[in-house]
Amino acid sequence: MMTSPAPTLMAARVAVIGAGPAGLMAAQVLAEAGCAVTVYDRMPSVGRKLLMAGRGGLNLTHSEPLEAFIRRFGPAAVRMGPLIEAYPPSALTAWAAGLGQETFVGSSGRVFPKALKASPLLRAWLTRLQALGVEIRPRHDWTGWNAKGALTFVTPDGKATATPDATILAVGGASWPKLGSTGAWAKVLAKAGVAVSPLKPANAGFDVAWSELFRDRFPGEPLKGVALTFGRVRVRGEAMVTRHGLEGGAIYALCADIREAIAKDGSARLWIDLRPDARVEELAAKLAQQPANQSASNRLRKALHMTPLETNLLREAHGKELPADPAAMAAAIKGAPLTLTAIRPIARAISTAGGVDFRAVDKDLMLTARPGVFVAGEMLDWEAPTGGYLLQASFATGVSAARGVLRRLGLS
Repeated sequence: MMTSPAPTLMAARVAVIGAGPAGLMAAQVLAEAGCAVTVYDRMPSVGRKLLMAGRGGLNLTHSEPLEAFIRRFGPAAVRMGPLIEAYPPSALTAWAAGLGQETFVGSSGRVFPKALKASPLLRAWLTRLQALGVEIRPRHDWTGWNAKGALTFVTPDGKATATPDATILAVGGASWPKLGSTGAWAKVLAKAGVAVSPLKPANAGFDVAWSELFRDRFPGEPLKGVALTFGRVRVRGEAMVTRHGLEGGAIYALCADIREAIAKDGSARLWIDLRPDARVEELAAKLAQQPANQSASNRLRKALHMTPLETNLLREAHGKELPADPAAMAAAIKGAPLTLTAIRPIARAISTAGGVDFRAVDKDLMLTARPGVFVAGEMLDWEAPTGGYLLQASFATGVSAARGVLRRLGLS
């Protein structure tokens, strides 16, 4: 009597929707655990926002102590903290090194690959994923679920469906939609009973009602080594003048508070200290040494090495006629008020605030309203300033969601 061969165990099938840092990292963790992973993305190629980040050197993470790192996430730190502790910056830099991309710590504490671009890392990463058997299906725009619970997609060849054992959603926020993140998923999840906070621009610039002369003359010029104060928060760094207003790292660090103030009051007052390392008395003494009959711009240039941008910024803040009195001029330099009238559109923001409420997911980032579906990356309701925090959080949540899938499937 012949006996039938023992049945072969089928690998768990997992769909990852979104081929950015969070999605690809989730795919790697799952594939290394033996899952059959298919990654779907609406764009023709993967990792487009990662490549965009590479234009600035690809700031992967930050070297500051982990406790301080986690505080950067503000109100979301309570939920983000355990996720980042489970996949900290040291793990991310070790992962990059494993792909042949050694990192270094810059003078600001930010961590970059030595190549200072994303393409070598992405190429090596995709090679590894291919070796792990990960299948990537581009041009698959996820639209939700059908009546039978299958994932639904729109593709160039028509509609398609998939019925995996588990799903990870990692389709990003709503910034830079031309790179793939449109935020269209918010309505899909809300319809499925998932609590989603409104999507808002984060790490974005703000509008300032510049004079015509200033708007035409100074766009693209940086304000270096300044201190910005909003409310009780003071930040040292750089800002960039644009035709619309201001952007840059120091602005982004204050973005959330300024955005909410404008939403509440219609505008916000930002104070700029153009010489944060000097006391008012020191500035006044240097100005007093200049002949009183000189123009204000000449006195500022000779005494304090002020650039035309800085001098004209003082005029934007205090009026065309700057004070002649050295003490008054020094005070004006230490506190130049600008009124910010609006945040720039979300399509131009670096990242997105809002998203899936943490109360809508369990500790493994699984949607309580949709068991078997996990969420990672910018889709979750967290925000942080630039400086390596954004990518670190995306990678870490991708890892956490993948580990959650493995626990649900009994594979860990």
